[in-house]
Amino acid sequence: MTRTKTTQRGGTDPVSAVVVDDSQFMRTVICDMLEDAGIDVLGTASNGADGVETVVETGPDVVTMDLKMPGVDGIEAVDQIMTERPTPVLVLSAHAADGAELTFEAMEKGAVDFFEKPSGEVSVGLKQQQESLVSAVRSVANADISATEAAAERARQSTTGGPSSGSTPPMTEYPDRPTLLVGSSTGGPTVVEGILETLPIEADFRVLVVQHMPDGFTERFAARLDDASEYSVREATDGDRIGGGEALVARGGSHLEVSGYGGGRLRVSLTEAEPVNNVRPAVDVTFRTAADRIDDPLSAAVLTGMGSDGAAGVEAVNAAGGAVIAQDEETSAVFGMPQRAIETGVVDEVRPREELVAGILNATTKQQ
Repeated sequence: MTRTKTTQRGGTDPVSAVVVDDSQFMRTVICDMLEDAGIDVLGTASNGADGVETVVETGPDVVTMDLKMPGVDGIEAVDQIMTERPTPVLVLSAHAADGAELTFEAMEKGAVDFFEKPSGEVSVGLKQQQESLVSAVRSVANADISATEAAAERARQSTTGGPSSGSTPPMTEYPDRPTLLVGSSTGGPTVVEGILETLPIEADFRVLVVQHMPDGFTERFAARLDDASEYSVREATDGDRIGGGEALVARGGSHLEVSGYGGGRLRVSLTEAEPVNNVRPAVDVTFRTAADRIDDPLSAAVLTGMGSDGAAGVEAVNAAGGAVIAQDEETSAVFGMPQRAIETGVVDEVRPREELVAGILNATTKQQ
């Protein structure tokens, strides 16, 4: 079917949902939580096939999707929904290594974001996280799925010999000892992966990635980035150091601070200080500490995501003489973070996702 750009909803608009989970108990708990918060549950399904049918029949604003189900699983259901009735999908993912991997596969198919299922006593865990779940559902309902659909289409083409997701213009000279800071949230994982996949290793960046994501998922996210990129990527540990051609991903649940810089090598520390902008890790924390410490070429990219995290950070980067790049509205699943960054007036380049690396290289080179 023809894919069209959706109109993003206001944060207070009524929201309708379909809940897909093979556990009747979980369906009941999730429905009760959403309905208690004023979200209209239009239907439920116990497997992926019925979930797709229910979405097509009812036309909800958002779908909560379990992944491990009999028959048609959540990943295939997401793929079918994006083909038959494109709808924002929030994956409900188990906190486990295979759960993390399945979550990222679902996001490649077009899911917007994920919410971690609690471990232990399910009903107690979910009740404690009701506010967070409802917030995630509303955030995903507000997403522009044309951005995630495009990501899913590129993933399909990459497995069938179709066109690539973008190219980087050739360059003969790169700045000495550059650092790239990347901050993203809702809809960000596939965009970050695209950046690391196309960032030329010859540029020899030191890369720090802050993706709003819970502990237990960032390690697997870093491993996926490492597989996709020529850069050596790993989840950050306290006291970690990196040089050119290396990247660190902020660990879920910890702020990532740049604690030292010398001879082209970065040292970082992890802290469990209070959340900033209601999140931990926070983009602002990493951007500000990097701006304080790094005196070589510095660039910061703010990608798709809800909220204002990163806005204060890019002002610090700009004040330190660094360059700032923001993802454009057209290709952002949620334009909150890039928009807040742009509103500061310090953004040097606004680019679509397929041109972000070109923008990063262009802005960084100007610092020579």
